[in-house]
Amino acid sequence: MDYKKCAEEILGLVGGKDNIASAAHCATRLRLVIADNSKVKKEEIENVDGVKGVFEAQGQLQVILGTGTVNKVYDEFIAMAGVEASTKEEAKKAAAAHQNPLMRAVKLLGDVFVPIIPAIVASGLLLGIMSALNFMNTNGFIAIDTNNFIYKIADLVSGTSFTFLQILIGFSAAKAFGANPYLGAVIGMVLVNPALQNANTVAADGVAQYVSVIPGLYNIEWVGYQGHVIPIVVAVFILSVIEKRLHKIVPEMFDLFVTPLVSVFVTSLVTLVLVGPIFVWAENAILGVIQALLTLPFGIGSFIIGCFYAPTVVTGIHQMYTTIDLGQLAQYGVTYWLPVASAANIAQGGAALAVAVKTKSAKVKGLALPSGLSALMGITEPAIFGVNLRFVKPFIAGCIGGGCGALVCALTGLAASGTGVTGIFGLLLCLSQPVQYVVMFAVAFAVAFALSFVLYADEQDA
Repeated sequence: MDYKKCAEEILGLVGGKDNIASAAHCATRLRLVIADNSKVKKEEIENVDGVKGVFEAQGQLQVILGTGTVNKVYDEFIAMAGVEASTKEEAKKAAAAHQNPLMRAVKLLGDVFVPIIPAIVASGLLLGIMSALNFMNTNGFIAIDTNNFIYKIADLVSGTSFTFLQILIGFSAAKAFGANPYLGAVIGMVLVNPALQNANTVAADGVAQYVSVIPGLYNIEWVGYQGHVIPIVVAVFILSVIEKRLHKIVPEMFDLFVTPLVSVFVTSLVTLVLVGPIFVWAENAILGVIQALLTLPFGIGSFIIGCFYAPTVVTGIHQMYTTIDLGQLAQYGVTYWLPVASAANIAQGGAALAVAVKTKSAKVKGLALPSGLSALMGITEPAIFGVNLRFVKPFIAGCIGGGCGALVCALTGLAASGTGVTGIFGLLLCLSQPVQYVVMFAVAFAVAFALSFVLYADEQDA
Protein backbone atom coordinates (compact mmCIF):
# COMPACT_ATOMS: atom_id res chain seq x y z
CA MET A 1 0.00 0.00 0.00
CA ASP A 2 1.21 3.51 -0.84
CA TYR A 3 0.83 5.35 2.49
CA LYS A 4 1.90 8.68 1.02
CA LYS A 5 -0.70 8.49 -1.76
CA CYS A 6 -3.39 7.53 0.74
CA ALA A 7 -2.54 10.50 2.98
CA GLU A 8 -2.41 12.85 0.00
CA GLU A 9 -5.85 11.78 -1.24
CA ILE A 10 -7.41 12.07 2.22
CA LEU A 11 -5.92 15.53 2.68
CA GLY A 12 -7.35 16.71 -0.61
CA LEU A 13 -10.80 15.30 0.11
CA VAL A 14 -11.06 16.95 3.53
CA GLY A 15 -10.50 20.39 2.01
CA GLY A 16 -6.72 20.69 2.07
CA LYS A 17 -4.31 21.67 4.82
CA ASP A 18 -6.05 25.00 5.46
CA ASN A 19 -9.15 23.08 6.57
CA ILE A 20 -7.31 21.03 9.24
CA ALA A 21 -7.59 22.39 12.78
CA SER A 22 -6.02 19.38 14.47
CA ALA A 23 -4.89 15.84 13.63
CA ALA A 24 -4.35 12.82 15.87
CA HIS A 25 -4.77 9.07 15.68
CA CYS A 26 -5.73 6.13 17.88
CA ALA A 27 -5.06 2.44 17.33
CA THR A 28 -7.19 2.22 14.19
CA ARG A 29 -8.46 5.68 13.23
CA LEU A 30 -7.16 8.98 11.90
CA ARG A 31 -8.91 11.66 13.99
CA LEU A 32 -9.27 15.06 12.33
CA VAL A 33 -10.82 18.27 13.60
CA ILE A 34 -12.11 20.09 10.53
CA ALA A 35 -12.57 23.86 10.25
CA ASP A 36 -15.34 23.68 7.62
CA ASN A 37 -17.18 20.35 7.37
CA SER A 38 -18.93 21.40 4.15
CA LYS A 39 -15.64 20.93 2.29
CA VAL A 40 -15.32 17.26 3.32
CA LYS A 41 -16.19 14.62 0.70
CA LYS A 42 -16.89 11.60 2.89
CA GLU A 43 -18.13 9.27 0.17
CA GLU A 44 -15.01 9.84 -1.88
CA ILE A 45 -12.77 9.33 1.17
CA GLU A 46 -14.37 5.90 1.66
CA ASN A 47 -13.17 4.92 -1.82
CA VAL A 48 -9.53 5.81 -1.11
CA ASP A 49 -7.32 2.72 -1.13
CA GLY A 50 -6.70 1.66 2.47
CA VAL A 51 -9.70 3.46 3.98
CA LYS A 52 -12.18 1.10 5.64
CA GLY A 53 -14.75 3.68 6.67
CA VAL A 54 -15.44 7.29 7.65
CA PHE A 55 -17.66 8.75 10.33
CA GLU A 56 -18.09 11.84 12.48
CA ALA A 57 -18.13 11.58 16.27
CA GLN A 58 -17.36 13.92 19.17
CA GLY A 59 -16.68 16.79 16.77
CA GLN A 60 -14.05 14.82 14.88
CA LEU A 61 -13.89 13.31 11.41
CA GLN A 62 -12.62 9.78 12.00
CA VAL A 63 -11.10 7.83 9.12
CA ILE A 64 -10.76 4.10 9.81
CA LEU A 65 -7.48 2.73 8.45
CA GLY A 66 -6.71 -0.19 10.76
CA THR A 67 -3.94 -1.18 13.13
CA GLY A 68 -0.43 -0.86 11.69
CA THR A 69 -1.64 1.34 8.83
CA VAL A 70 -3.05 4.37 10.60
CA ASN A 71 0.25 5.44 12.18
CA LYS A 72 2.08 5.32 8.85
CA VAL A 73 -0.61 7.25 7.01
CA TYR A 74 -0.76 9.71 9.90
CA ASP A 75 2.97 10.45 9.68
CA GLU A 76 2.63 11.23 5.97
CA PHE A 77 -0.56 13.22 6.58
CA ILE A 78 0.82 15.63 9.18
CA ALA A 79 3.95 16.17 7.08
CA MET A 80 1.84 17.18 4.08
CA ALA A 81 -0.68 19.19 6.10
CA GLY A 82 2.01 21.06 7.98
CA VAL A 83 0.32 20.51 11.34
CA GLU A 84 1.90 19.37 14.58
CA ALA A 85 1.17 15.91 15.89
CA SER A 86 -1.59 16.00 18.51
CA THR A 87 -2.61 13.57 21.20
CA LYS A 88 -6.17 12.22 21.32
CA GLU A 89 -6.86 14.51 24.28
CA GLU A 90 -5.59 17.58 22.38
CA ALA A 91 -7.76 16.62 19.41
CA LYS A 92 -10.79 16.28 21.69
CA LYS A 93 -10.15 19.75 23.14
CA ALA A 94 -9.85 21.22 19.65
CA ALA A 95 -13.10 19.49 18.67
CA ALA A 96 -14.87 20.81 21.77
CA ALA A 97 -14.09 24.36 20.71
CA HIS A 98 -16.30 23.83 17.64
CA GLN A 99 -19.26 22.46 19.62
CA ASN A 100 -22.36 24.36 20.72
CA PRO A 101 -22.78 25.37 24.40
CA LEU A 102 -25.05 22.40 25.21
CA MET A 103 -22.59 19.86 23.86
CA ARG A 104 -19.71 21.59 25.64
CA ALA A 105 -21.67 21.28 28.88
CA VAL A 106 -22.31 17.60 28.20
CA LYS A 107 -18.63 17.07 27.43
CA LEU A 108 -17.70 18.84 30.66
CA LEU A 109 -19.86 16.39 32.61
CA GLY A 110 -18.03 13.60 30.82
CA ASP A 111 -14.69 15.15 31.77
CA VAL A 112 -15.80 15.09 35.42
CA PHE A 113 -17.08 11.52 35.60
CA VAL A 114 -15.12 9.54 33.00
CA PRO A 115 -11.73 9.77 34.83
CA ILE A 116 -13.18 8.15 37.96
CA ILE A 117 -14.72 5.21 36.09
CA PRO A 118 -11.70 2.89 36.74
CA ALA A 119 -12.18 3.35 40.49
CA ILE A 120 -15.91 2.65 40.16
CA VAL A 121 -15.27 -0.36 37.92
CA ALA A 122 -12.81 -1.81 40.45
CA SER A 123 -15.24 -1.49 43.35
CA GLY A 124 -18.25 -2.41 41.22
CA LEU A 125 -16.73 -5.62 39.89
CA LEU A 126 -15.59 -6.65 43.36
CA LEU A 127 -19.00 -5.74 44.78
CA GLY A 128 -20.64 -7.97 42.16
CA ILE A 129 -18.31 -10.85 43.01
CA MET A 130 -18.97 -10.42 46.73
CA SER A 131 -22.74 -10.31 46.14
CA ALA A 132 -22.57 -13.54 44.13
CA LEU A 133 -20.43 -15.24 46.78
CA ASN A 134 -22.78 -14.13 49.56
CA PHE A 135 -25.80 -15.41 47.62
CA MET A 136 -24.19 -18.81 47.06
CA ASN A 137 -23.00 -18.97 50.67
CA THR A 138 -26.42 -18.06 52.09
CA ASN A 139 -28.22 -20.61 49.90
CA GLY A 140 -25.81 -23.44 50.64
CA PHE A 141 -24.14 -23.72 47.24
CA ILE A 142 -20.73 -23.06 48.78
CA ALA A 143 -19.34 -22.64 52.29
CA ILE A 144 -17.32 -19.48 52.99
CA ASP A 145 -15.69 -18.37 56.22
CA THR A 146 -16.80 -14.73 56.29
CA ASN A 147 -14.28 -14.03 59.05
CA ASN A 148 -11.40 -15.03 56.80
CA PHE A 149 -8.96 -12.12 56.35
CA ILE A 150 -9.11 -12.28 52.53
CA TYR A 151 -12.92 -12.11 52.60
CA LYS A 152 -12.86 -9.24 55.10
CA ILE A 153 -10.38 -7.21 53.01
CA ALA A 154 -12.30 -7.90 49.79
CA ASP A 155 -15.53 -6.81 51.48
CA LEU A 156 -13.82 -3.64 52.70
CA VAL A 157 -12.40 -2.75 49.29
CA SER A 158 -15.65 -3.46 47.42
CA GLY A 159 -17.49 -0.54 48.99
CA THR A 160 -14.68 1.98 49.33
CA SER A 161 -15.14 3.90 46.07
CA PHE A 162 -18.84 4.35 46.73
CA THR A 163 -18.32 5.34 50.37
CA PHE A 164 -15.98 8.18 49.36
CA LEU A 165 -17.49 8.86 45.94
CA GLN A 166 -17.96 12.58 46.63
CA ILE A 167 -14.21 12.97 47.28
CA LEU A 168 -13.37 11.30 43.95
CA ILE A 169 -15.88 13.50 42.13
CA GLY A 170 -14.63 16.61 43.93
CA PHE A 171 -11.04 15.95 42.84
CA SER A 172 -12.03 15.15 39.24
CA ALA A 173 -14.47 18.09 38.95
CA ALA A 174 -11.84 20.53 40.19
CA LYS A 175 -9.46 19.38 37.45
CA ALA A 176 -12.22 19.74 34.84
CA PHE A 177 -13.15 23.24 36.05
CA GLY A 178 -9.54 24.41 36.39
CA ALA A 179 -9.51 24.61 40.20
CA ASN A 180 -7.04 23.11 42.66
CA PRO A 181 -8.01 19.40 42.69
CA TYR A 182 -7.02 19.00 46.34
CA LEU A 183 -9.39 21.77 47.34
CA GLY A 184 -12.06 19.99 45.30
CA ALA A 185 -11.33 16.84 47.29
CA VAL A 186 -11.70 18.83 50.53
CA ILE A 187 -15.17 19.98 49.47
CA GLY A 188 -16.04 16.33 48.85
CA MET A 189 -14.77 15.51 52.36
CA VAL A 190 -16.94 18.27 53.83
CA LEU A 191 -20.06 16.78 52.25
CA VAL A 192 -19.42 13.29 53.70
CA ASN A 193 -17.83 14.45 56.95
CA PRO A 194 -18.67 12.05 59.85
CA ALA A 195 -19.84 15.10 61.86
CA LEU A 196 -22.88 15.12 59.57
CA GLN A 197 -25.50 12.41 59.93
CA ASN A 198 -24.94 9.73 57.29
CA ALA A 199 -27.63 10.19 54.64
CA ASN A 200 -28.04 6.42 54.37
CA THR A 201 -29.48 6.33 57.92
CA VAL A 202 -32.18 8.96 57.37
CA ALA A 203 -34.75 6.57 55.90
CA ALA A 204 -34.65 4.37 59.01
CA ASP A 205 -33.83 6.87 61.76
CA GLY A 206 -35.14 10.19 60.41
CA VAL A 207 -33.19 13.45 60.53
CA ALA A 208 -31.44 13.65 63.89
CA GLN A 209 -30.51 17.33 63.86
CA TYR A 210 -31.55 20.58 62.17
CA VAL A 211 -29.41 23.73 62.15
CA SER A 212 -31.11 27.12 62.15
CA VAL A 213 -29.98 29.53 59.42
CA ILE A 214 -32.71 32.15 59.82
CA PRO A 215 -34.35 31.55 63.22
CA GLY A 216 -37.96 30.56 62.82
CA LEU A 217 -37.80 30.77 59.02
CA TYR A 218 -35.14 28.56 57.53
CA ASN A 219 -33.42 25.47 58.93
CA ILE A 220 -31.13 22.99 57.18
CA GLU A 221 -30.84 19.28 57.78
CA TRP A 222 -27.48 18.44 59.35
CA VAL A 223 -27.13 15.47 57.00
CA GLY A 224 -24.31 14.36 54.72
CA TYR A 225 -24.50 14.01 50.94
CA GLN A 226 -23.98 10.28 50.61
CA GLY A 227 -26.09 9.10 47.70
CA HIS A 228 -25.81 12.33 45.69
CA VAL A 229 -23.44 13.30 42.88
CA ILE A 230 -24.78 16.57 41.42
CA PRO A 231 -24.34 18.79 44.55
CA ILE A 232 -20.59 18.12 44.71
CA VAL A 233 -20.19 18.98 41.01
CA VAL A 234 -22.02 22.29 41.48
CA ALA A 235 -20.11 22.99 44.69
CA VAL A 236 -16.75 22.50 42.98
CA PHE A 237 -17.83 24.75 40.12
CA ILE A 238 -18.53 27.46 42.71
CA LEU A 239 -15.13 26.73 44.27
CA SER A 240 -13.43 27.18 40.90
CA VAL A 241 -15.09 30.56 40.32
CA ILE A 242 -14.12 31.83 43.78
CA GLU A 243 -10.58 30.48 43.62
CA LYS A 244 -9.83 31.93 40.18
CA ARG A 245 -11.20 35.31 41.24
CA LEU A 246 -9.17 35.36 44.44
CA HIS A 247 -5.96 34.46 42.60
CA LYS A 248 -6.43 37.67 40.62
CA ILE A 249 -7.18 40.06 43.48
CA VAL A 250 -5.28 38.69 46.51
CA PRO A 251 -1.68 39.94 46.78
CA GLU A 252 0.84 37.20 46.00
CA MET A 253 2.34 37.23 49.51
CA PHE A 254 -1.11 36.35 51.01
CA ASP A 255 -2.40 34.18 48.19
CA LEU A 256 -1.06 30.88 49.54
CA PHE A 257 -3.19 30.89 52.68
CA VAL A 258 -6.00 33.41 51.99
CA THR A 259 -7.22 31.88 48.71
CA PRO A 260 -7.57 28.24 49.88
CA LEU A 261 -9.13 29.29 53.20
CA VAL A 262 -11.72 31.64 51.73
CA SER A 263 -12.44 29.39 48.74
CA VAL A 264 -13.12 26.29 50.83
CA PHE A 265 -15.05 28.05 53.59
CA VAL A 266 -17.28 30.16 51.35
CA THR A 267 -17.97 27.22 49.05
CA SER A 268 -18.85 24.99 52.00
CA LEU A 269 -21.09 27.69 53.49
CA VAL A 270 -22.99 28.35 50.25
CA THR A 271 -23.29 24.63 49.49
CA LEU A 272 -24.55 23.47 52.89
CA VAL A 273 -26.95 26.38 53.35
CA LEU A 274 -28.40 26.81 49.86
CA VAL A 275 -26.94 25.04 46.84
CA GLY A 276 -26.80 21.56 48.36
CA PRO A 277 -30.47 21.30 49.39
CA ILE A 278 -31.63 22.70 46.04
CA PHE A 279 -29.62 20.26 43.96
CA VAL A 280 -30.43 17.31 46.21
CA TRP A 281 -34.07 18.00 45.41
CA ALA A 282 -33.28 18.42 41.69
CA GLU A 283 -31.20 15.24 41.54
CA ASN A 284 -33.85 13.24 43.36
CA ALA A 285 -36.47 14.56 40.95
CA ILE A 286 -34.40 13.64 37.86
CA LEU A 287 -33.52 10.17 39.13
CA GLY A 288 -37.13 9.68 40.16
CA VAL A 289 -38.35 10.46 36.67
CA ILE A 290 -35.75 8.15 35.10
CA GLN A 291 -36.60 5.34 37.52
CA ALA A 292 -40.32 5.84 36.91
CA LEU A 293 -39.71 5.59 33.17
CA LEU A 294 -37.58 2.46 33.57
CA THR A 295 -40.25 0.81 35.70
CA LEU A 296 -43.33 1.63 33.60
CA PRO A 297 -45.71 -1.35 33.34
CA PHE A 298 -44.76 -4.13 30.93
CA GLY A 299 -41.29 -2.61 30.42
CA ILE A 300 -42.59 0.05 28.03
CA GLY A 301 -40.29 2.77 29.37
CA SER A 302 -37.18 0.61 29.21
CA PHE A 303 -38.08 -0.43 25.66
CA ILE A 304 -38.30 3.23 24.61
CA ILE A 305 -34.98 4.10 26.28
CA GLY A 306 -33.32 1.06 24.71
CA CYS A 307 -34.56 2.07 21.27
CA PHE A 308 -33.34 5.65 21.56
CA TYR A 309 -30.05 5.01 23.38
CA ALA A 310 -27.99 4.62 20.20
CA PRO A 311 -29.33 7.86 18.64
CA THR A 312 -28.10 9.70 21.75
CA VAL A 313 -24.64 8.24 21.09
CA VAL A 314 -24.83 9.83 17.64
CA THR A 315 -25.54 13.24 19.18
CA GLY A 316 -22.91 12.80 21.93
CA ILE A 317 -25.43 13.17 24.77
CA HIS A 318 -24.41 9.73 26.07
CA GLN A 319 -21.36 11.33 27.67
CA MET A 320 -23.58 12.43 30.55
CA TYR A 321 -24.99 8.96 31.25
CA THR A 322 -22.26 8.10 33.73
CA THR A 323 -23.91 10.72 35.94
CA ILE A 324 -27.12 8.66 35.91
CA ASP A 325 -25.24 5.45 36.68
CA LEU A 326 -23.39 7.00 39.60
CA GLY A 327 -26.55 8.68 40.89
CA GLN A 328 -28.41 5.37 40.89
CA LEU A 329 -25.48 3.52 42.45
CA ALA A 330 -25.27 6.14 45.19
CA GLN A 331 -29.02 6.06 45.91
CA TYR A 332 -30.04 2.47 45.22
CA GLY A 333 -26.75 0.56 45.53
CA VAL A 334 -27.19 -0.68 41.93
CA THR A 335 -27.78 0.91 38.54
CA TYR A 336 -30.69 -0.09 36.33
CA TRP A 337 -29.42 2.18 33.56
CA LEU A 338 -26.21 0.29 32.70
CA PRO A 339 -27.94 -2.96 31.60
CA VAL A 340 -30.15 -0.93 29.26
CA ALA A 341 -27.05 0.74 27.80
CA SER A 342 -25.43 -2.67 27.48
CA ALA A 343 -28.46 -4.00 25.58
CA ALA A 344 -28.23 -1.07 23.15
CA ASN A 345 -24.50 -1.63 22.58
CA ILE A 346 -24.92 -5.37 22.06
CA ALA A 347 -27.72 -4.78 19.57
CA GLN A 348 -25.64 -2.39 17.46
CA GLY A 349 -22.89 -5.01 17.45
CA GLY A 350 -25.36 -7.67 16.31
CA ALA A 351 -26.64 -5.44 13.52
CA ALA A 352 -23.11 -4.75 12.27
CA LEU A 353 -22.18 -8.44 12.37
CA ALA A 354 -25.26 -9.23 10.27
CA VAL A 355 -23.93 -6.82 7.65
CA ALA A 356 -20.54 -8.57 7.83
CA VAL A 357 -22.17 -11.96 7.23
CA LYS A 358 -24.46 -10.85 4.40
CA THR A 359 -22.36 -8.40 2.39
CA LYS A 360 -20.45 -9.50 -0.66
CA SER A 361 -18.12 -6.51 -0.43
CA ALA A 362 -14.73 -7.40 1.03
CA LYS A 363 -14.27 -3.77 2.11
CA VAL A 364 -17.59 -3.60 3.96
CA LYS A 365 -16.98 -7.01 5.52
CA GLY A 366 -13.51 -5.93 6.64
CA LEU A 367 -15.05 -2.94 8.44
CA ALA A 368 -18.27 -4.52 9.75
CA LEU A 369 -16.72 -7.60 11.34
CA PRO A 370 -14.22 -5.90 13.70
CA SER A 371 -16.67 -3.05 14.34
CA GLY A 372 -19.39 -5.49 15.38
CA LEU A 373 -17.05 -7.42 17.67
CA SER A 374 -15.87 -4.13 19.18
CA ALA A 375 -19.49 -3.18 19.96
CA LEU A 376 -19.97 -6.48 21.78
CA MET A 377 -17.08 -5.37 23.99
CA GLY A 378 -18.81 -2.04 24.68
CA ILE A 379 -17.09 0.21 22.08
CA THR A 380 -19.88 1.10 19.65
CA GLU A 381 -18.67 4.13 17.68
CA PRO A 382 -17.05 2.16 14.82
CA ALA A 383 -20.17 -0.01 14.41
CA ILE A 384 -22.64 2.87 14.67
CA PHE A 385 -20.83 5.47 12.57
CA GLY A 386 -18.78 3.25 10.28
CA VAL A 387 -21.42 0.65 9.39
CA ASN A 388 -24.95 0.93 10.76
CA LEU A 389 -25.64 4.63 10.23
CA ARG A 390 -23.96 4.51 6.86
CA PHE A 391 -26.50 1.92 5.64
CA VAL A 392 -29.36 3.22 7.86
CA LYS A 393 -31.41 0.01 8.04
CA PRO A 394 -28.88 -1.85 10.24
CA PHE A 395 -28.93 1.13 12.62
CA ILE A 396 -32.73 0.93 12.88
CA ALA A 397 -32.44 -2.83 13.44
CA GLY A 398 -29.91 -2.18 16.21
CA CYS A 399 -32.24 0.35 17.85
CA ILE A 400 -35.11 -2.15 17.86
CA GLY A 401 -32.84 -4.88 19.20
CA GLY A 402 -31.66 -2.52 21.94
CA GLY A 403 -35.29 -1.84 22.88
CA CYS A 404 -36.07 -5.56 23.08
CA GLY A 405 -32.98 -6.19 25.24
CA ALA A 406 -33.96 -3.30 27.50
CA LEU A 407 -37.45 -4.77 27.78
CA VAL A 408 -35.88 -7.95 29.17
CA CYS A 409 -33.95 -5.80 31.68
CA ALA A 410 -37.20 -4.31 32.94
CA LEU A 411 -39.15 -7.57 33.09
CA THR A 412 -36.36 -9.36 34.98
CA GLY A 413 -35.31 -6.44 37.21
CA LEU A 414 -31.75 -6.65 35.90
CA ALA A 415 -29.34 -4.27 37.68
CA ALA A 416 -25.58 -3.77 37.77
CA SER A 417 -23.28 -3.30 40.75
CA GLY A 418 -21.07 -0.76 38.98
CA THR A 419 -20.57 1.17 35.76
CA GLY A 420 -18.05 1.61 32.95
CA VAL A 421 -18.30 -1.89 31.44
CA THR A 422 -20.95 -3.07 28.97
CA GLY A 423 -21.34 -5.82 26.39
CA ILE A 424 -19.75 -9.20 27.10
CA PHE A 425 -17.81 -7.95 30.10
CA GLY A 426 -20.89 -6.25 31.54
CA LEU A 427 -21.78 -9.69 32.89
CA LEU A 428 -19.10 -9.15 35.55
CA LEU A 429 -21.22 -6.32 36.99
CA CYS A 430 -24.32 -8.53 37.08
CA LEU A 431 -22.94 -11.67 38.73
CA SER A 432 -25.91 -11.79 41.10
CA GLN A 433 -28.21 -12.08 38.04
CA PRO A 434 -26.11 -13.88 35.41
CA VAL A 435 -29.01 -15.74 33.77
CA GLN A 436 -31.00 -12.52 33.31
CA TYR A 437 -27.97 -10.84 31.75
CA VAL A 438 -27.36 -13.72 29.33
CA VAL A 439 -31.04 -13.70 28.30
CA MET A 440 -30.89 -9.93 27.73
CA PHE A 441 -27.71 -10.36 25.68
CA ALA A 442 -29.23 -13.12 23.56
CA VAL A 443 -32.47 -11.21 22.89
CA ALA A 444 -30.78 -7.91 22.02
CA PHE A 445 -28.24 -9.61 19.74
CA ALA A 446 -30.67 -12.01 18.05
CA VAL A 447 -33.36 -9.40 17.28
CA ALA A 448 -30.84 -6.89 15.92
CA PHE A 449 -28.93 -9.51 13.91
CA ALA A 450 -32.08 -11.00 12.37
CA LEU A 451 -33.65 -7.66 11.45
CA SER A 452 -30.39 -6.28 10.06
CA PHE A 453 -29.79 -9.45 8.02
CA VAL A 454 -33.27 -9.23 6.50
CA LEU A 455 -33.21 -5.48 5.85
CA TYR A 456 -29.62 -4.97 4.67
CA ALA A 457 -28.67 -5.23 1.03
CA ASP A 458 -25.45 -4.23 -0.70
CA GLU A 459 -25.91 -0.90 -2.44
CA GLN A 460 -25.64 -2.39 -5.92
CA ASP A 461 -28.31 -4.95 -4.99
CA ALA A 462 -30.67 -2.55 -3.21
